[in-house]
Amino acid sequence: MTQHRRYSGLKVGALAVPTIAALVLTGCSASTGSSTSSGGSQEFSLSFATSNTIESPFQVLAENYMKSNPNVKITFNPQPNDSYDQTLRTQLQAGNASDVVVTAPGSGTGRSILPLVQAGFLEPLDDAATKLVPTGSEALFGMDGKVYGQAPEITVVGMVANETAAKAAGITDFPSDFSSLAEQCKTLESSGKSFFALAGSAAPNTGLMAMSLAASRVYAEDPKWNEKRTAKETTFAGSDGWKASLEAVTKLNDAGCFQKGAAGAGFDAITKGLAGGTSVAGFIPGPSWKQLESAAADSDFDVRGLPAEQGSDKGFVFASANYAFSINAASKNKDAAKAFLDWAAQPEQTKAFAEIDGALPVSGLDSYDFNGGAYKNVGDLIKNGKYGPLPNSQWPNSAVYDALATGVQGIITGQKSADQVLQAMDTAWDQ
Repeated sequence: MTQHRRYSGLKVGALAVPTIAALVLTGCSASTGSSTSSGGSQEFSLSFATSNTIESPFQVLAENYMKSNPNVKITFNPQPNDSYDQTLRTQLQAGNASDVVVTAPGSGTGRSILPLVQAGFLEPLDDAATKLVPTGSEALFGMDGKVYGQAPEITVVGMVANETAAKAAGITDFPSDFSSLAEQCKTLESSGKSFFALAGSAAPNTGLMAMSLAASRVYAEDPKWNEKRTAKETTFAGSDGWKASLEAVTKLNDAGCFQKGAAGAGFDAITKGLAGGTSVAGFIPGPSWKQLESAAADSDFDVRGLPAEQGSDKGFVFASANYAFSINAASKNKDAAKAFLDWAAQPEQTKAFAEIDGALPVSGLDSYDFNGGAYKNVGDLIKNGKYGPLPNSQWPNSAVYDALATGVQGIITGQKSADQVLQAMDTAWDQ
């Protein structure tokens, strides 16, 4: 099922990581309230991806659940984000995965719901989870009328900027178009700083950068591009927008937009660069603003859309439910796991999770106040329907995203061209 520009889950006009999380956030404690059945001790385990040593919002929520339900014990199994997909799949195949696992809607990554359902790894969920599926996204959360993932929040993906560091570097007005951005990169490079902090050795981050560049060049122009690719009406290699998106990577690289050593850098380079003020922005999920603000108390962080090409009125961001709670079909603790998910689906908990993570709420967003908060710079884009889900949530397999992410790494090091990467993505799509 396709999704359109006016993503109907966001009623004002709601993911890996993604699908693809570059940083995993923490924050204040959530409100509590129990829906666990009374009785003896209940135990279950929870797996989620993490990109640093800071506590995950999934863990924070679960710890609050245990506080309000002393008879429950939850074992946490965090996994590095860059290997989470492979680890999750391996553990599910071996029969030793956690009872509750964090997945992603759609089919574009190794943690995506649809291929895991097809492999028989996930348990159908109840009405509480069904009610949280953004309208029009049913096909991304299950099949045959069943839902296998419970959305916890809406994640905006564009870039996160250290507004304090930008002002200190002389950026009084944020670049309004891509050409101005490239010029600003050159200025910052001459002063020993960079506009972007990039984890060039981490495929999730290079892939997210490429998709962010494609937001205004591909999906603002044609929100149904994925649908046309599925119908074989277009290809990546034959798309001017996708070619321009990958050529933009080279332009950013040549303009000195990335920090020195970016090609070999890991996720820690993003945290250090943005929190330390040596870089202005990063291609990371919107909720990252909260973790960064806690790490750099004297800095203000905001979520922004990536500037489009000069003369273009095609500002665009990705905003969707990029993560989900799922239950392992082989779990021996399904009752305890379902009780947790039922509790997490309560309105006060979905609101609390969004606050913990620094995201937008999965429900009640039609009354959300964008003014003055971290999302003030993307509020108009969302209200005007200039957003959509992460593209790879609708791609047929994770190999397409892998081809993009590793291909961008090759572009940065000069080992691959945009055309080679796009051809590899088409090959992966059709396999």
